Amino acid sequence: MGKGRIVIITGSPATGKSTVSDILAGNSELLKSVHLLTDDFYHYIKKGYVAPFLPEAKSQNEVVIDAFLETAKSFSDGGYEVIVDGIVGPWFLDPWKKLVQQGYEVHYIILRANRDVTMKRAIGRAKLDEDTNIKLVETMWEQFANVGEYENNVIDSTQQSSGETAREIRFHIAKKDFII
Repeated sequence: MGKGRIVIITGSPATGKSTVSDILAGNSELLKSVHLLTDDFYHYIKKGYVAPFLPEAKSQNEVVIDAFLETAKSFSDGGYEVIVDGIVGPWFLDPWKKLVQQGYEVHYIILRANRDVTMKRAIGRAKLDEDTNIKLVETMWEQFANVGEYENNVIDSTQQSSGETAREIRFHIAKKDFII
């Protein structure tokens, strides 16, 4: 069975990752696709959980990343297009680069909306209490505000609908613009 491909959709919270990822998985030109939400892997932890944005979560985050990377790899081996939806900053890319060296097609796309739009979208989200949500979104927005060598992998979702963003991503996937 031929390998599928892995498409990582990342960025700070409230940039449209989940909505766009769902669209991408639903309109894949491959016969099989899966929308892999990385947050789900954190929900599997029942004891010893540490909020992933805290410095003391480093070893937990590495385990979780390995788990969803291996899951993505398994689906890709089965011929699926795997849309990985989550916070996968450049600081977490080394294991994904190793997959590329093993012959996997891995695309890395960062969604970014301007700060005001991101905060507006984030306010009132039910994931966390409002103060925690605002602090988290501000912190994550700063971390994705400058992604160094991956600035060319950024798609600005500020003025785009989710459908427009998904179409732009499909265009770049076809051209293999964002392979790591």
